[in-house]
Amino acid sequence: MDREPGLSVRLKLTLSYAGLLMVAGVLLLAVVWLFLLRYVPETIYIPPLDTLSGPSPPVVPDRSDLLRAFLPKAAAMLGFLLMFSLLGGWVLAGRMLAPLTRITSATRLTAAGSLSHRIDLEGRNDEFRELADAFDTMLAQLEAHVAEQRRFAANASHELRTPLAITQTLLDVARNDPNLDTRELVDRLHLVNSRAIDLTEALLLLSRADRRSFAREPVDLSLIAEEAAETLLPLAEKRGLTIETAGDITPTSGSHALLLQMTTNLVHNAIVHNLPDQGAVWVTTSAHPKGAVLTVENTGEQLTPQLVSTLAEPFQRGTTRIHSDHAGVGLGLAIVKSITQAHDGTLSLAPRQGGGLRVTVRLPDARYAMGKSK
Repeated sequence: MDREPGLSVRLKLTLSYAGLLMVAGVLLLAVVWLFLLRYVPETIYIPPLDTLSGPSPPVVPDRSDLLRAFLPKAAAMLGFLLMFSLLGGWVLAGRMLAPLTRITSATRLTAAGSLSHRIDLEGRNDEFRELADAFDTMLAQLEAHVAEQRRFAANASHELRTPLAITQTLLDVARNDPNLDTRELVDRLHLVNSRAIDLTEALLLLSRADRRSFAREPVDLSLIAEEAAETLLPLAEKRGLTIETAGDITPTSGSHALLLQMTTNLVHNAIVHNLPDQGAVWVTTSAHPKGAVLTVENTGEQLTPQLVSTLAEPFQRGTTRIHSDHAGVGLGLAIVKSITQAHDGTLSLAPRQGGGLRVTVRLPDARYAMGKSK
């Protein structure tokens, strides 16, 4: 925004230092006057002496003589003090504000789009260094967030381009082959289109969770877990899996729709990435003094900690990128992560001993969560 030009902070500090020293000098002179010069009498009486029998009377200065001698020197001292305070204050203010100049330069670089630089202000801890360290931390987080958004945009563009390219290929083949079975073409186009719609809806849901544009309400996480398991039970039975749910009343606060989507994604992921047969999924909820905990475990392939650490990234899949009938679009755990963070919770993933994955979602206490929404 446009502002009118004003005095620099360095000049303001210089004038402040000089003014303070001048006030101190004036007060010092006032003390000299009050406690010393005021006790000197206006005139001093000297008794006459006999010049023939003794020395001449001494010359004793009175108050006017002292004032005539004192005032010029006091004025000269005040002038010297003014010049010294201005020069010293200017140098001192420059040294004091040097870290602020570096912070300002870094801020301008950031405004120009550079996020890789850091202030790295040296020296012992003080207010300027706390500000510089906080700014460096913000830059690091912002750089990581921008890099993540760029990766997400690139992956999303690739994922959205794939069904469009498949559709274009199918239409080209159909145009060049008039004897092609249109029923098969329609079925394949319907499948590709459905996948594109699922991906678009997942992206919109992820954006909604990131914006935190939802109202909070008290919810029972155990009921949400049961609803998600009941919804996906036919898919689990089709794959020969069992789903077990357990847990007492688990109160928390948030969006019922988003928390249901989060739990459904976790259960769906546990079903899809499981053993070919005789697998299992366990969904448990528990209440703790500090909040609510949802745990989803499943049997499956042996996973390495390095692979598990990347599963919550967008478009990351644990095994393969080949799309099956319910393979998803690679955003399931990314959506879970966004919804969890939007509810001020934490998400942790760990490989199960013997194969499979354990996902734990920790949400804050209902009273804390409701307080955050106010």
